[in-house]
This record gives sequence, C-alpha cells and structure tokens, in this order.
Amino acid sequence: MTVAIVTDSTACIPGEVAAALGIEIVPLHLIFGGRTFVDSLTSDTSEFYELLRTSNERPTTAAPSPGMFIDAIARAARRADAVLCITVSKQFSAMYDSARQAIEIAKGGSPATEIRLLDSRNAAMAQGFVVLEAARAAAAGASIDEVARRAEVMTEQVTLLAMLDTLSYLARGGRVPRVAAWTAGMLQVKPIVRFSASDIRLVARTRTRRRALDRMIALLVEMAAGRRLHLAVHHANAAADARYLLEGAERQIDLAETFLTEFTQVMGVHTGPGLVGLAWWAE
Repeated sequence: MTVAIVTDSTACIPGEVAAALGIEIVPLHLIFGGRTFVDSLTSDTSEFYELLRTSNERPTTAAPSPGMFIDAIARAARRADAVLCITVSKQFSAMYDSARQAIEIAKGGSPATEIRLLDSRNAAMAQGFVVLEAARAAAAGASIDEVARRAEVMTEQVTLLAMLDTLSYLARGGRVPRVAAWTAGMLQVKPIVRFSASDIRLVARTRTRRRALDRMIALLVEMAAGRRLHLAVHHANAAADARYLLEGAERQIDLAETFLTEFTQVMGVHTGPGLVGLAWWAE
C-alpha cells in the first residue's frame, strides 16, 4: 500500500522538503490592503510585514475552501492507495472542518482510496514535524494504519515555543487572556509562550529581545535534557534573531536535523512581526 500526505500551509514546511516527500500543501489566503496574499514560504514577506506594522487595517484570513482540499486529495489519490490529511489544530482554525467536508465529498469521487483526517493539535513546524514523520513513514512503505499511528504519536511529542515582540496581535484574536493577565502593567515585556492543543501558556518574560533569545536557548537546553532533537527555528521578519537561536542551539544540543524557516503570512497575522520560535521533538 502507498500512502500520500496532505496538509495546510500553516505547517510552515519548506517547499523543497515537501516536494521531496510528496506532501501536498493546501494554502490559506488572506486579504490585506486591498490585495490577496497566498500563504506561502516562497514569496517575499518583507513587504507584507511592513504593511502589517504600519496599517490600521486588520487582515482577514480564510481557511481553504473544501474545493481546494478536494483538489489536493485528488492529486494525492492519483499516486497512492490511501491519503492522510493532517491539519492545524482545530482549536486555532476552521481548517479541520473544511478538510472534513472535503473528505466526505472526495470519498465519493475516489471510492477505492482510503482517506483519513487527523488533527495535529499543533501549529507551525510543530504541526510540520507531525506531517514530516507521517510522510517519512509512508515513504518507508508503512501502511495507512502505521502512518496514522506515527502521526498520532507525534502530536504528543512536539513542542512549540515562541517569543512575541508584542501581545497585541494575539490579543486581537482573543487568544491570550491568561498571558495578558500575567503581563498586565509591564511595558515592553517580551513574553515567551508555549503553544499546545488547547492553550497558549506563558513560560517566561523578559525586558529585552536579547534576554528573551538567551532565555529561549536555556529553556530548549533544559527541555532537551540531553536528548537528540529535531529542531525548527521560525521567524516573522526577524531572520538575524532566528540565526542567533539556531547557532546557540547548535553549540549546546545534539541535533539530528534543523530547519530555519519563516512563519507563513497567515501565521504572522496572528503573532505579529518580530516573532521568533522553536519547534522540536526529541528522539
């Protein structure tokens, strides 16, 4: 049995990596400044983030239509006996529901293809690592049951840690009441938060970006606990800080693989420019 993987663009998987593993990426879209942006890691995001910093307009984002998922599933089904669709956490997006609707329709058009849906319960490269490990299992010849089981296990193994330049973007989405309470009255605070399936939890706070970056490296070393890590470093228009994090991790941690990627535009809308993040899982 051959298995193909479908996911959405919020997984932040580099295009060349997705192509090598045959992963179908369904992009989100957003409307901002009278323009439509396709969520992608391949486009220049500097103009987008400058617009985000300076505009009073709030971008609007939209989950892919069921039709976009149907097209991706159809492409995957043409080269596989089974398809596993893995979405961003349904706590953060309507993506899961859109994919579920698409699968119900796609099953009618491809009755011989087994199509399954999995909530990654994560976002960004924490979701991306769930997808990558599923795709690697599929490439190694695993059955759909084995691929789905590997992905399900990975949802509990990945961690996503991020430093936000400001809480204002998350606050607009109503996602930070607990974090906001912890930082109330603190000017210029740089919160470090941990994202999970059901919560965004504050784990540290500092007064400067450099202290926040050093604290993130220390937290990563502490959580690694001597284990070998698969690590992704994210940034939203903060490439120099992302390289600083990666170099710090490389000096202190045994790393099986590393990725240095931008947040896609849709992810950046919710977190704001200036974010840097770490996603990882331990062997």
